[in-house]
Amino acid sequence: MWLRAAILLFASCVPSTVAIYSDEVDHIDFHHALLGTPSSHSTFFLKPSASSNASLLYTLSQKHLLGAVNPRDGSLVWRQNVSRSSVSNEDGQLQSFLRASDGTNAMVSAVGDYIAAWSASDGKLIWENWFLGEPVADLELLELEDASAASLMRDAIALYGDKRGVVRRLDAETGNVKWEFNDDSGDFPLQVSSSSTEVFYISLQPGLLKGHKIKVASLNPITGQQTRQHILNSDTDVTGPESIHFVGANTAAPVIVWTDKARKTLKINHIGLKQVDTLNIDNTSGEEIRSIEVHTPKKLNSLPHFLVHYETDSSSWAEVYHIDLTSATAVKAYALPRLHEKSVFATSNIDANVYFTRITQSETTVVSSASHGVLGRWPLLPPTTERAIHAVSEVVTKGDTVAVRSAAVLESGDWQLIRNGRIEWTRYEALIDAVAATWAEEDYQEDLVHQLEVEGHESLYKAYVHRVKRHTHDLQYLPGWLKGLPKRIITSILTDEVSSLDGFGLTKLALVATENGRVYGIDTGNHGDVSWSVKAAESDKWNVKAIIPQAGSATVYADDGSSVTLNTTSGTVIRRTLPSGQISSIAVINDASGPITIGIKENGAPVELTDKPGFFVTLSGDGRVLGWSAKDNKTPVWEFLPAHGERIIRATARPPHDPVASIGKVLGDRSVLYKYLDSNLALITAVGENSATFYLLDAISGNILYSSTQTGVDTSQPIASAISENWFAYSFYSDPVSGSDAKGYQLVISELYESPIPNDRGALGSAANYSSIRGADTLPLPHVVSQSFIIPEPISHMAVTQTRQGITTRQLLCTLPATNAIIGIPRPVLDPRRPVDRDPTATEAEEGLFKYNPYLEFDGKWYLTHSRDVAGIKTVLSGPTLLESTSLIFAFGGDVFGTRATPSQAFDVLGKGFSKLQLIMTVVALGVGVAILAPMVRSKQINNLWKAT
Repeated sequence: MWLRAAILLFASCVPSTVAIYSDEVDHIDFHHALLGTPSSHSTFFLKPSASSNASLLYTLSQKHLLGAVNPRDGSLVWRQNVSRSSVSNEDGQLQSFLRASDGTNAMVSAVGDYIAAWSASDGKLIWENWFLGEPVADLELLELEDASAASLMRDAIALYGDKRGVVRRLDAETGNVKWEFNDDSGDFPLQVSSSSTEVFYISLQPGLLKGHKIKVASLNPITGQQTRQHILNSDTDVTGPESIHFVGANTAAPVIVWTDKARKTLKINHIGLKQVDTLNIDNTSGEEIRSIEVHTPKKLNSLPHFLVHYETDSSSWAEVYHIDLTSATAVKAYALPRLHEKSVFATSNIDANVYFTRITQSETTVVSSASHGVLGRWPLLPPTTERAIHAVSEVVTKGDTVAVRSAAVLESGDWQLIRNGRIEWTRYEALIDAVAATWAEEDYQEDLVHQLEVEGHESLYKAYVHRVKRHTHDLQYLPGWLKGLPKRIITSILTDEVSSLDGFGLTKLALVATENGRVYGIDTGNHGDVSWSVKAAESDKWNVKAIIPQAGSATVYADDGSSVTLNTTSGTVIRRTLPSGQISSIAVINDASGPITIGIKENGAPVELTDKPGFFVTLSGDGRVLGWSAKDNKTPVWEFLPAHGERIIRATARPPHDPVASIGKVLGDRSVLYKYLDSNLALITAVGENSATFYLLDAISGNILYSSTQTGVDTSQPIASAISENWFAYSFYSDPVSGSDAKGYQLVISELYESPIPNDRGALGSAANYSSIRGADTLPLPHVVSQSFIIPEPISHMAVTQTRQGITTRQLLCTLPATNAIIGIPRPVLDPRRPVDRDPTATEAEEGLFKYNPYLEFDGKWYLTHSRDVAGIKTVLSGPTLLESTSLIFAFGGDVFGTRATPSQAFDVLGKGFSKLQLIMTVVALGVGVAILAPMVRSKQINNLWKAT
């Protein structure tokens, strides 16, 4: 007790400095800046400058994030969110495009009806344009033979419309329309293409009976006027856009490729000519061809060669074709061998030469388009269990040898760079779709916590005996500890860390479930490295409701009632349960034997019964809050409905781990304001047409303990809330002063006390216990003290730091979507008892109170993300460690970010600036000095004695 009081006093004396210093970046924190799974048609290597030989890796991901990645280490150079289209993307069918030319510092992106040009070197916007309601169906850059310079910016040719085609040429420097071609024929617009002299508009014309004919219109690239058109007889083969496998552009011989319905013959048309070459597909396996992909170079000076990749259920192969520019005919040059494993191909250019890279799960090979001879072959190291689904490559030649680096997208959605068969780095892009996360509980930590809880509830003598027995039992680990002792001593002396902090719970594993059915184990103590990744669900659409950890394992619950239990050390699947019916959430009842989970239906009712005692609260789909008894959960104990015209959008409960170190707040005159403490509080957020009401409920009885209504609220803006200990906070966008025209973001903080009078426990002060159900009508209401602040930007999510015993000052963790940051606001700053319109008195100043300022500027020291751009965060988790001063923080939902927070500074551990080596050298030097000087002093003392006599 005395130790806890001493720690509390020391923690309260430490200044509330929460800054992340520059030398702590990448040391105590980590950041995975994600783009999402790269799109196959919008990913490439590109030299952003004609004067540089270095290439960057560019992509426009499926999340509509445009970015550049350094291929050397996989770090993000820049990124931009290009999802600014006014066209709805509810069905996920909004097309996206990214085009660029080598050596030009500009690239053009298109998503929906939004098109923009960006600087390839730094991602700055050059120009942007909207054509409202007209989604982009295709995009190409116009490369003409008479281009004056290799670095000249290229005009864009964009095809707009999903029913009526409109082709526009956009100026490379301004984005303005140079000319426009309208197709009023009613044909389906397919794609645009270009050669060195012409622009082609390709559309599908419905046949008389069935199928579609391919119509090609040639346009003058200067004026946009149609010069000619012709129709290809393809109605027996083409049933729709999905039947066209490829339409080329910006090559010496752009082609259209399709097959017959049986996929036995390949049809090739040199765009601009009526001639169609029909070639047999050499499929000797007898299996049905599942997919056909065409790979061509995209340079005007490239050889007119292309590769067609065929894939069946069990094998894959490819054929290389050449186009004779004199006769405009396509001929098969050679075939690459059939392999009984999946393959992906990528095309590369060196001047006019074309190279094809083949990547399988076992090896990487490179061939030239001119010959079938293998120029390079490398086994894949280390071997991978995941296959690539598409890739881009960059080939370098030196004499007769070649080198290649390939960026391959895996089935999981992750991104790997393979250099000559060796995996250089992996970007875990699938983490951008994280839907749930939790902290893993290790066996030894859980057992230690249980043992300490036992000792805390015993008498002094029994606790001492229990601890002696525990230490005796731990002697079995002594040999292993002694064996590793020399290594720990050496590393602790030579490294910049004071000591290894692994044993203090700073290396927790975060379990993350993603939307595509995967679970990742992220080592938060090792710069966020992915320890393991496993495909936990068969489907590619996984709606996870909760991850419940146990000692050494964790169970992931999906919305169909199924669950998967994983070993948290290795990620192996321990067991699965089949779907049992749709659920909307998971309720958890803590029991001595472990957590008990109960599935909750859409109507708020539990799926199954349990014989364990407990109580839980659910939120129904029709906006009701229901209280249930775990033993008798056929009917709710109570039901709460908001006021008429309001709907509930959120229910917030206290964190599962929320210890209270002190039952009261000590004032400056040494009196005490006793906190209103109740572990069964629920904060309900309900919104009306232009209002928001916050209800504080007793979750056992359903009684309203406190409510606050805010008017003039913009309910389309983020509304966040959090509750902890005896206080809660919420934020919204509203009028700062009633009747004012100005609007602003507000943050409201409220504290609950048993009585407004110091040293008074209120009506229950003398009661030994009370019942929230039996005495619900006479239960005293808390005394609430509130203050509101105007804040500079919205808060989309709130959480509270958690420490082991709750002694350390808490921080309110806020996610700021406008600046892509996470801040930790110290609780003393948000103290609602700060004096208004006056300076604090001496006793108030002794408490740490200072004058109230209605505008709360976010201090730079509060930014836990430092200067990083941490985008898309939806949820922030906080977890305790064995160090009372330190709390772990993990954020996910877009980027992935983790750090340590020390709200009262690290008062229980030495800083990393402390040098053990210097201390040891000092002690040794002192010892040597004493050994040398001791005989001299002794001799002098003896001589002085003789002289005295």
